[in-house]
Amino acid sequence: MAMSEPGCVRRVAIVGGGPAGLMAAQAAHDAGVAVDVFEAKGSVGRKFLVAGKGGLNLTHSEPRGAFDARYGARRVAVADWLDAFDPQAVRHWARGLGIETYVGSSGRVFPLDRKAAPLLRGWVRRLRDAGVQFHVHHRWLGWDAQSRLRFDTPDGERSVECDAVILALGGGSWPQLGSDGAWVDVLRKRGVDIADLQPSNCGFDIGWSEHFARRHAGAPLKPMIAHWHNSQGEHALQGECVVTASGLEGSLIYALSAMLRDTIATEGHADLQLDLAPGRTLLRLQQDLARPRAGRSLSEHLRRQAGIDGAKTGLLYEILGRTCGDDMPALARSIKRLPLALKRPRPLVEAISTAGGVRLEATDSNLMLQPQPGKLPAGVFCAGEMLDWEAPTGGYLLTACFASGLRAGNAAARWLTSQAQADQPAA
Repeated sequence: MAMSEPGCVRRVAIVGGGPAGLMAAQAAHDAGVAVDVFEAKGSVGRKFLVAGKGGLNLTHSEPRGAFDARYGARRVAVADWLDAFDPQAVRHWARGLGIETYVGSSGRVFPLDRKAAPLLRGWVRRLRDAGVQFHVHHRWLGWDAQSRLRFDTPDGERSVECDAVILALGGGSWPQLGSDGAWVDVLRKRGVDIADLQPSNCGFDIGWSEHFARRHAGAPLKPMIAHWHNSQGEHALQGECVVTASGLEGSLIYALSAMLRDTIATEGHADLQLDLAPGRTLLRLQQDLARPRAGRSLSEHLRRQAGIDGAKTGLLYEILGRTCGDDMPALARSIKRLPLALKRPRPLVEAISTAGGVRLEATDSNLMLQPQPGKLPAGVFCAGEMLDWEAPTGGYLLTACFASGLRAGNAAARWLTSQAQADQPAA
C-alpha cells in the first residue's frame, strides 16, 4: 500500500460495512485518521438489519465473568477486546446515537423500539457528517502488484491506494448479504493462517420420516431441557427449539451448536436427551400416566395427563414408535430423557454465524497481520466475524464484533502515527 507524503493526512481503508467495519471506521476517524469504507453491496449493515428484524439484540446484561465465558476457547482474547468496549459501553454508545435500551426478561439488551434501522441510520449519518467516505458496490479482490487494494465495481476494476487497511469481511454465512467467505482464498494465497469456516448457531440434521417432517416441520418445541454428557460431566440447558424438515434448530440448539458440531466432527454423531416435560418430576409423570385411559387414545391421554401434545407427541411416536404406550413407566422415562442422535450441522450458508477464520495467532494483540514481503503488505488489520472466534446468540456476537472493530480501528490509527513519525526527517 502506497504511503502518503510526509505531512499529509493518513488514510485507512475499511473493507466491509458491517458492525465491525463501521466501529473500526468510527475509532480510526476519532483518532484523527481519514477513513474510506468499501462495501460490496449497495448499502452497509445489511446483515445487521436482517438480524434485527425480530428485535435487535445488542448485547447481554449478565456479569462480565459469565459474559466472557460465552466465547469458549477464545474467551481470554475476546475479554481483552471487551475491556475497552463491554456491554455497558455498548449501551452508552447507543444512547449517544439517541437510542435508549432496556434489559429483557432473558437478560438480553434491546433498543426500546427493538429496531435496527434507526440505530444504523443514525450511526451512518454521524460517520458521513464527520467526513467518513462510503463506497458501495466495491467488491474486494485483494492487492495488485503495487500493493494497492483491488475492487470489482460496476464500472470495472478499480485500484485504491491507502496507508493501512482494516478487513472486516464477515464470515461465510448469509452470503446473499455479503458474507460469502470469498476472502479466505485471497488471504491464504498471501500466507495468512486461516481455520476452515464452519457453521455456528445453526440447525442440525436428524433424519425424520417423511410423515413426521410433513406434519410437524416448523412447529415449536417448548419448553424443553437438553441433557448431554462430555468429558466435563453431565450438563443440562433449558430452552426452546423448532422442528425442521430434517432435524432441529432454534435458540436451545444454537446455544449448543459449537459442542454439537465438534462432537460430530470427532465421533460422527452427537447425542442429546430431551426432557419434554421439564415442569414435572419423573415420579409425578409416572403417576399421571398410570391413571386409567378410559378408552381415550394415547395422544389424548398424554395431552390430558402430561401436558404433552402436538409436535412433542409426534416426536415421541417418531423415536419410540406407535406402541410406546404399552409400557407407561418406560414412556414416562423417555419423556424425561428422549434420546436423539444428531447427524450433521446444516450448511454454512444457512447458519446465523461462522466459526473459524483468520486465526488470532496470525495477528498481534492489535489484530494486525504479520507482514510478509512479496505477499502481504504491512498495515493490514482484521476485525469482526472473519476472525477465528465464535459465540452463541444473545448479544455476544454483536458485542465482540463492535469491540474487535474498536480495537482494530484504534490500532490502525496508532500504527499510522508511528509510521508518520518514522518518515519524518531527523532534526
